[in-house]
Amino acid sequence: MISLSKFFRSKPDPREARRPLWDAVVATARAPHWYAQGTVPDTLDGRFDMISLVMALVLHRIDEDPSQGLAGVELTELFVNDMDGQMRQIGFGDMVVGKQVGRMMSALGGRLGAYRAADGSDELRGALVRNLWRGSEPAEAGLSHVMTQVASLRAGLAAMPVPELIIADRLGGPQT
Repeated sequence: MISLSKFFRSKPDPREARRPLWDAVVATARAPHWYAQGTVPDTLDGRFDMISLVMALVLHRIDEDPSQGLAGVELTELFVNDMDGQMRQIGFGDMVVGKQVGRMMSALGGRLGAYRAADGSDELRGALVRNLWRGSEPAEAGLSHVMTQVASLRAGLAAMPVPELIIADRLGGPQT
């Protein structure tokens, strides 16, 4: 006889294997140095922009190993689920959440392209100013800090083999 428990057992969500990495992306993006020394606005938009920046760098690294492509998809799905939950928590209704998630995915897609620019390049500088400071020229010390930290984070990610990265609970580079 077949046990009823087999019918009611839920399958584990495969995306949950990426939860430690997602948590590391958020922790890295919320590190105080981005907002203090980097002068990134500590607002909902500023936090989203920092998560998008770190997420883009991680996804770029995962893309370097085509055999791990599903990990990038799963990580992106966690991003979507978290953004959906955050919007609902601050009071967005069902009618608005879908549109906002769509806008966020579009923004992440744009940042994926923009943040492929080489470290220290004018193109990266422009992308950072456009996205993190919404086009307002930041103090040079803040922008310099962010550019240095992005280069350091990229170097830390590059030093991690992708199979280790996709199960990581901490990202390479500074965590100050």
